[in-house]
Amino acid sequence: MNTPDVIVIGGGTGGYSTALRAASLGLDVALVERDKVGGTCLHRGCIPSKAMLHAAELVDGIAEARERWGVKATLESVDWPALTATRDDIVARNHKGVEAHLAHAGVRVVRGSARLTGARTVRVEDVHEGSTPGVHDFTARRGIVLATGSRPRTLPGLVSDGRRVVTSDDALFAPGLPGSVLVLGGGAIGVEYASFHRSMGAEVTLVEAADRIVPLEDADVSRHLTRGLKKRGVDVRAGARLLDAEVLENGVRARVRTARGETRTVEAERLLVAVGRVPVTEGLDLAAAGLTTDERGFVAPADWSRLETAVPGIHVVGDLLPPPSLGLAHASFAEGLLVAETLAGLPSAPVDYAAVPRVTYSSPQTASVGLGEAEARARGHEVEVNTMPLTAVAKGMVHGQGGMVKVVAEAGGGQVLGIHLVGPNVSEMIAESQLIVGWDAQPSDVARHVHAHPTLSEAVGEVFLTLAGRGLHQQ
Repeated sequence: MNTPDVIVIGGGTGGYSTALRAASLGLDVALVERDKVGGTCLHRGCIPSKAMLHAAELVDGIAEARERWGVKATLESVDWPALTATRDDIVARNHKGVEAHLAHAGVRVVRGSARLTGARTVRVEDVHEGSTPGVHDFTARRGIVLATGSRPRTLPGLVSDGRRVVTSDDALFAPGLPGSVLVLGGGAIGVEYASFHRSMGAEVTLVEAADRIVPLEDADVSRHLTRGLKKRGVDVRAGARLLDAEVLENGVRARVRTARGETRTVEAERLLVAVGRVPVTEGLDLAAAGLTTDERGFVAPADWSRLETAVPGIHVVGDLLPPPSLGLAHASFAEGLLVAETLAGLPSAPVDYAAVPRVTYSSPQTASVGLGEAEARARGHEVEVNTMPLTAVAKGMVHGQGGMVKVVAEAGGGQVLGIHLVGPNVSEMIAESQLIVGWDAQPSDVARHVHAHPTLSEAVGEVFLTLAGRGLHQQ
């Protein structure tokens, strides 16, 4: 009973995808989770935050209807308890769905905290309220998969109280909607929360230490996103650093060093810290299995093609992996499939991280896949770049939010290296771009395909027509 083929530690996206695929291949799987299956993405991240961002879109739509389209609509108020109840219902239904999938697949879900006791052995201690405390030892016949995820990074001296100072995890569950927010961190998470709170009427200051927000994206993506957020009234401060912060009775007072070297005082009802995430390995006792972490806390694989560590049979998926893994839920799904198939003895293609899409669900949205222009040049590519504003096509004018399509390709009609989108609903447009980059397509391959009219995707088609020398709207 306690000798399954595979032991998966952690029930988030990486863990449960590994478990489901391994079980579908006929392996006996034990999945250990100390909280709820679904992990951060389902309970504190992707799903609840996107539910709230959808509500923000509805609020923005009322303003657009009134101000741009002559629809005499007004927003009475936002019923925060009703909004969060809908959000929580969506999360609960997804949670039940994951549990049902695991049960149907025959995965044994073990509740408790796991620690390694050897290269093939795991001890699980169940200390949950309402359960009988107990210790159970497991031995994996084929291997162990580490999928314990990550938690929000904090800053020295800033302790989250769930009310005035919050992390991205507890911002979802903070009481009510603040009238003003200072967001620290201009990556995808910080930008999404800045966008949400602005839609809900808050005064928002967004502070990013790098010289531009979403610094891992192409520079043109950052520029267009910054322009879109500023147009909506977000005070974007790139190249700025927090000096200190003081929690007051009714809010927070912070001092920020701007890019010009000036010190500015910012007062807000809430301070939201979104400065990245760190791997969770506490209590795992990696040393007992002969494993160590790197200086950043990641568990690096010795073989990226199998995501296997230096200890044979122990694999890693999800947020425990260092770059080039992306810390994205959909990347961890792919990692889970790879590891499960490897443990089953099947050939499986390594994860192509360059072909994994990246999305920021703000308003405007960003969606990218592959290399940015500067990164492509730094890698020695001679590149050809074409960019088109979304307002160059009729559907872009209808939406009226601006945005752009940018394609980076090898010069002379060579392979497409990267595609970058900014604008409304571009998260729903990135699948085509993923296929283009993932299949090493050339502009001429794409240019022969017809894009529906009128759609935003026409801008993608037109960029490729231009790169192939067939453009109708040459810039």
